Amino acid sequence: MDWSTKMRGLVFACLLVSTGSAVDNKTLINPLSAVTTPPALSAAHNGMTVPAVASMTTLSPAQKALLDTCLKPFSGTNTTCFYRSQKCANSSRRLPYATGPDNATVVDTAAAFAPSTELWAGLLVFLGILVGAISLAQVFMLIRKRVYKDKDSIASAFDGGGSISGGLTASTIVAQWTWAATLLQSSNVASKYGVSGAFWYASGATIQILLFAMLASQLRVRAPGAKTFLRVIHARFGPKTHIVYVVFAFATNLIVTAMLMTGGAAVANALIKNCPVVLASVMVAAIVACHTLIGGMGALFYVSYCCSAIILVVILYFLTQVFYVGSLTHPGMGSMESVYNAISCLNTPDKYGNKDHSYNTFFSQSGLIFGIINIVGNFGTVFVDQSYWQIAIASKPRQVVYGYLLGGLVWFAVPFGMATSMGLGYQAMSSQAGRPLLTDDDAGRGLVPAIVAQELLGTQGAFLVLVVVILAVVSTASAEVMAVTSIIVHDLYQIYFKPFRRDNDTNCCVLCGKARGRMANPVDKCECISKTKCKDCYYDDVTRTQRKHTVPPDFKCAIHGDYRRYMEVMDRLKNWCLILCSFALIPLTILLDVLSIQLGWLYGSMGVVVGSAVIPISLSVCWTRLTAEGMIAGAVGGCVAALATWLGLAARNPNGLSASTFYQNTGEDFAMLGGNLVAILGGGLICVIVSYMTEPQMDIHEIWSFTYDIDNPLYPWAEMYQTELGLTDGNKLDNRPTFQSVYSTFKTTSWLAIIVSVSLSIIMVILWPAGMIGGNVFSLSTFTHWINLVTAWTTLAVVFIILAPAVEEVRAAYGAYRTMKMYVDDMASGQQLPTADVGMEKFPDVVTP
Repeated sequence: MDWSTKMRGLVFACLLVSTGSAVDNKTLINPLSAVTTPPALSAAHNGMTVPAVASMTTLSPAQKALLDTCLKPFSGTNTTCFYRSQKCANSSRRLPYATGPDNATVVDTAAAFAPSTELWAGLLVFLGILVGAISLAQVFMLIRKRVYKDKDSIASAFDGGGSISGGLTASTIVAQWTWAATLLQSSNVASKYGVSGAFWYASGATIQILLFAMLASQLRVRAPGAKTFLRVIHARFGPKTHIVYVVFAFATNLIVTAMLMTGGAAVANALIKNCPVVLASVMVAAIVACHTLIGGMGALFYVSYCCSAIILVVILYFLTQVFYVGSLTHPGMGSMESVYNAISCLNTPDKYGNKDHSYNTFFSQSGLIFGIINIVGNFGTVFVDQSYWQIAIASKPRQVVYGYLLGGLVWFAVPFGMATSMGLGYQAMSSQAGRPLLTDDDAGRGLVPAIVAQELLGTQGAFLVLVVVILAVVSTASAEVMAVTSIIVHDLYQIYFKPFRRDNDTNCCVLCGKARGRMANPVDKCECISKTKCKDCYYDDVTRTQRKHTVPPDFKCAIHGDYRRYMEVMDRLKNWCLILCSFALIPLTILLDVLSIQLGWLYGSMGVVVGSAVIPISLSVCWTRLTAEGMIAGAVGGCVAALATWLGLAARNPNGLSASTFYQNTGEDFAMLGGNLVAILGGGLICVIVSYMTEPQMDIHEIWSFTYDIDNPLYPWAEMYQTELGLTDGNKLDNRPTFQSVYSTFKTTSWLAIIVSVSLSIIMVILWPAGMIGGNVFSLSTFTHWINLVTAWTTLAVVFIILAPAVEEVRAAYGAYRTMKMYVDDMASGQQLPTADVGMEKFPDVVTP
């Protein structure tokens, strides 16, 4: 220790003497109200010795008590005492602190995190998940082949067949929205801000899923044949606007994937001994590539179901271990009273602005700021991410609304339960240990759940954290890879690189080129039918199914043959894109590791970059007055303004935007908050103003007719909706329902989505926190009720996520099986044309090559 530190300690001692008896009992509980700890004491947390001020002069009992209270301060420039009283310090499991001229006080430092899982055990986890994912993909493909008869359809590769149940949709949303950051960063936030941190993380990231139910239902009503949200933008606003939003979509996928791989690699590297980042990224890439290549989007639904169920079960287990079940290694854990008492002994840092410097309060200034950043920033990563639109595309309107609303409520339990158990458990353990368990850097890397699980449950706990993090990374990374592949295939290759018909009018049939629908000439109009009702396509399927050679025979159908060849080319392109995008995760992870970008910084900055596109994209599926100029100006102008605001606010901090402080200053709360708010609000405002200043490119009464032209001629959307719309000939490509008929059919569903999603969002981010912020610091009784609420919510989520998807999928498969059986019976009596590979024995004239 240098002489300046000793002098500051001497000055502080003199100040204590000069205060005399002015230090009252209140100061002993919260010394911040009168005197702050000197820098010398703050430095003690980093392993330096606290000056033995008692030997320098005579202190009154009150002054000595004040000094003892601040024996264990936080690190850095923060001056808040670690414990609230000497009684709390004495209850620490560490040895008592000694003071005196010859035996100066020494404060323990936060130890570096040590991994507990052997490399071979970690590799077994990866291999087990790989085998499980491949098995689920094979199960999905078997069901599609034997029950739904569309195994080789590229359409089912991107939408899972288009009729996914609401329960399976909900489970996929839970898995896809559960990032590594959800499990890791939420716990870190709760360890910093207390109970409010867990709530704000959960509620601030739930309302996006709830509100997205409105847009998902609008997409299925206004553009039922679209495979990406970008196709709607292309149909309405043309190529220039389309390209701009393709860039924003790719940027979103890149940022989200970067966050996934950063968190996953950090935990794998921290929990597994001698596990390099390269090895972890290679294993994740292999898992993603294998199951998406085999089963496409449908396999992703099955894998996501298992991932979400396992993650929620593990979270419920952690909750019971921290708050309900005793621990031999930590006798102070395992009951709500002991955890509450341990947390109540601690002071939160000054900068967080918690009421009474308590972790057991909803009143936290930094927690509220984080909640706002969380709300604003997450809109971009949902509304601009193709993977969430892709889930909507895989279901019908009613199932979409049901899936997103229940999926949002179930997902709420993931960060709510994980952060409450691990974040509060971390502070309770730190209180008992007499020091923070992690350094600030390790906590920022997302290692709070890892240290709590390892300390509480040993190797088993670290193993469970590793499993759930890898599952979260795999499920979400798979969705991001599928989203990027879908954009490349449907929005780049099919529109710009090699469209089936380059000069085709959107109102003309893709197959024959003749006019159809509202503007068709009755004399020369399209008479094509779907593949489902085509006898020649049936013969082609039978011939290719019964072939004895590796190379399949060519298509003979005069109507669909050319387009089916084109789809096979797209299918091969899809496979290559899946492989390349999956293994692109490896260099991306290595680059992020070299740059040492923290998970928290990525999480806060994503809204600044992509948030300006949120409102324009939302308006593109529901507002007819929107123009191409407004779309471009809103996204680009809002992004530029947000970046300028973010960097401008960060530059006002010490050292500005210099290389040494760039991440620290740009990651500061107010800089992030300003950038996120300007992005989403500025982008929306510019979009609306410019739209009113310019004229639409098409008649606003015909807009949705153009989006209805987006279709797959092999499997037209009218055929999928014919039961709900009461159609008898939905297989005819010319027989497309009007927008009014579709809208009136699903009007109740659309309004239900609006009313329920808006109501739940208001409750979660306004009414609920408003009622809690007005209260005092939690008493033991209030804390007990709060933990019971978290546990009950998580338990209900576990029950739903396990039972609902399984029951609905079995019921849907059984219904499809009965339908196909009736279809075969009708074929035998000559009432219907065959489809797929059902009833092949009824057609002896089919020649097997």
